[in-house]
Amino acid sequence: MLSTLGYASVIAALLAAALATMAGGWAGLSRSGGEVSAALARRAAYFAFFAMSGGMLVMEVALLTHDFSVEYVARVGSRETPTYYTAISLWSSLEGSILFWGWILAGYGALFAFTRRREFGALRAAGERLTALGGGLAHGLRTTPLVLAVIGVVQLFFFGLLAGAANPFGIVDPAPANGPGPNPLLQNHPLMGLHPPMLYFGFVGMTVPFAFAIAALLRGNVEARWLRDARRWMVAAWAFLTMGIIGGGWWSYEVLGWGGAWAWDPVENASFLPWLTATAFLHSAMVQERRGMLKTWNLTLIISTFLLTLFGTFLTRSGVIDSVHAFTEGVIGPVFLAFIAVVAIVSLALIGWRSNRLRAPGQVESPASRESAFILNNLLLVGFTFTVLLGTMWPLVVEALRGDRISVGPPYFDQVASPIGLALIFLMGVGPALPWRRAGQEQLKRSFVWPAIVGAAAGLLAFALGVGYFLPILTIAFAAFVLTTIADEFRKGIAARRRIAERSFLGALRDLFARTGQRYGGYIVHVGVIVIALAISVSWTWKTEREMTLRPGERLAIEDYEVELIDVWGREEPHRFVIGATFAAYRNGREIGEEQPRINFYTATAQNIATPAVKSSLTSDLYLTLMAVDPESGAHATVRAIVNPGIVWLWIGGMIMGVGALIAIWPWGRSRVRAAGAELLADPAAAA
Repeated sequence: MLSTLGYASVIAALLAAALATMAGGWAGLSRSGGEVSAALARRAAYFAFFAMSGGMLVMEVALLTHDFSVEYVARVGSRETPTYYTAISLWSSLEGSILFWGWILAGYGALFAFTRRREFGALRAAGERLTALGGGLAHGLRTTPLVLAVIGVVQLFFFGLLAGAANPFGIVDPAPANGPGPNPLLQNHPLMGLHPPMLYFGFVGMTVPFAFAIAALLRGNVEARWLRDARRWMVAAWAFLTMGIIGGGWWSYEVLGWGGAWAWDPVENASFLPWLTATAFLHSAMVQERRGMLKTWNLTLIISTFLLTLFGTFLTRSGVIDSVHAFTEGVIGPVFLAFIAVVAIVSLALIGWRSNRLRAPGQVESPASRESAFILNNLLLVGFTFTVLLGTMWPLVVEALRGDRISVGPPYFDQVASPIGLALIFLMGVGPALPWRRAGQEQLKRSFVWPAIVGAAAGLLAFALGVGYFLPILTIAFAAFVLTTIADEFRKGIAARRRIAERSFLGALRDLFARTGQRYGGYIVHVGVIVIALAISVSWTWKTEREMTLRPGERLAIEDYEVELIDVWGREEPHRFVIGATFAAYRNGREIGEEQPRINFYTATAQNIATPAVKSSLTSDLYLTLMAVDPESGAHATVRAIVNPGIVWLWIGGMIMGVGALIAIWPWGRSRVRAAGAELLADPAAAA
């Protein structure tokens, strides 16, 4: 019953996506009319989300009621798995993750249709009167249903997968009495309820800017109008992806027991690649908006970002790589590759078709200009993307050509990331302080003398305090330089608002966010990046580690911490057997609490998973991993202790980035402006 109902929901969503594609395409590409088709496309988008929500609800009911006649439940469900992990096992395996992806994609389509409902209404109300307002306005309005049509095409692909190769609603007859449960790594920490959804919302969200780009190319409307909307959707998706990446690092740190947050794992890289190109677009889009330059480049970045999200999905679900994040099934790999190829070919063909309209009238007038800094920023980000992509794919290339299995480890990526990362940090301080077009000598002095002095002083102070490594000193110096330029930008903006509008400090700050949220929200994002860079530099440079076998009452000393073994214990839980050790933790001779690292034995899958214990503070973390215990008497335990200085600031920096992104996309009264514009569009006579 549930299998049939769930599959029917997928088929209904598939038909709705087909209707949205055809109706939106007709409304967007027709020279006149199409108002009814546009309204039909909008309603189809709503219905697709409604249908996919039904499919999601059916699957959750099947999981929580342990209906093992549903194929996906039989694969990942278990009566012993706790309710929370049973609910989130929806995205723990291939078919469920595609279902979750499809639901989010339908949600983005419905959200786009809802946020543009006034424009759909204006298109329908205006009818033939659009021509009286000029071609540009008609282009702008007709782009909206066309965006929905492109989203519909992507929906057709994913909903088609759910109806075919990745159907989660297959019937198992006879149904088993129980199942193995989800992957033990995915039921070992509550962050699994947050980290994957954030990544999915980020990955899937890149579809909307891509749809704007394709719609603009199809309509030939490649001016900056579409870019502003695409950029806003890109910021939202980028923010989700950022939170997903940071959450993934936190999950890795809390679960895998190795004491780090980022290992340059292929699937980690697959999420990082579209983040890099999306970041590049968010900067280069400003150049096109202000100077009319980089039209082809921006379209290419948007399309590349979307393709990289598909590529990351292919890597995770094709079975071509080994990773703690990857699904083992490889059924849909060739289908994904084919879709990636079709999207790439069609996109390139459209760019070639519209090449005569993509010629940019502007050019760089001086290297001492904001556009120059943004272009250099883009070159570094795209170069970083290619080097990470090369390191990720090189083992597969070698295996395909020679049959040899090799690995590209963290040393390669670290050697690439360090210089590029430092250069990007430096540009964060340079770009915002430069004017558009060109900067005079006096302006350069006013903008950079004090930040340069503060940066140099910070680097010298770090050296004087005993920091003996070049990269941390340079990171500290550049960080101080950037933070000073950002502080100066806020100072000048607040002073101007207080002078012009006679506002209080907080009122002037709110005005800055309300009037130029993109700019000042971006500055806050930069602060978060600086905090993360400092956390990485400090933790990776001064991390210390020690492993020791202890008997009850014995202590291990590391840095200013000590840990004393109290006892070794074991307990039976419904879905696993847990062996743990209790340690008393001390810092500078003062007890700071008890920690209990564990080893979890999952009998259903015959896997052992260690769960570290982490004692965090603003200055350093004490990280304990239980390596072994005496299985007979419990008389001793082997523990690995790691002291990670400053690592907590990596998570804090990620939160700061999220706050900055939220400020950048917050409406700040934008809805009133859009409503007024829609009324004018609906009644062209009002313009007279």
